[in-house]
Amino acid sequence: MFTSVLMIEKALTSADVEFVTTLHGDESVSFHVLLQPRGDQADRLLRAIDDVALGELDEAAREGETPEGEEALSTGRRALEVSLTALRASGSAAAGRLIDAHPLDELQSLVQEVGADEVIVLTDPHYVEEFFHRDWASRARHKVGVPVLKLFSHSEA
Repeated sequence: MFTSVLMIEKALTSADVEFVTTLHGDESVSFHVLLQPRGDQADRLLRAIDDVALGELDEAAREGETPEGEEALSTGRRALEVSLTALRASGSAAAGRLIDAHPLDELQSLVQEVGADEVIVLTDPHYVEEFFHRDWASRARHKVGVPVLKLFSHSEA
């Protein structure tokens, strides 16, 4: 069985689930999901800049409505449960948890703990962070010791 650690920032769509569960053909895959709930004001600014870069001005204007703090944790828990249920429904083994503090430290620890074969980072585009190689995938490649695959999530379910 192939073991993947899957880093996400929102609930997986049906297209996301199909995408990640078919990456290895017929080989069975076990997923260990890490979900990062929404962050603080600095994260909000970066998300708004990304929205503008994508031409999604309406989304940029609505960034202030995005849950933060404790409300984001509750939303994150629901997104994680939806994602795990969808992965299991596709026939994959799946377990997961929310990221508490330091995403890359938790990623590195989980990769070692489960003996992961790879890391899949599945997020929306983050142009500012990607340009400066500060996105999760770029930083993880120097830290985890296994291949890191960066994929963009699908927006629609």
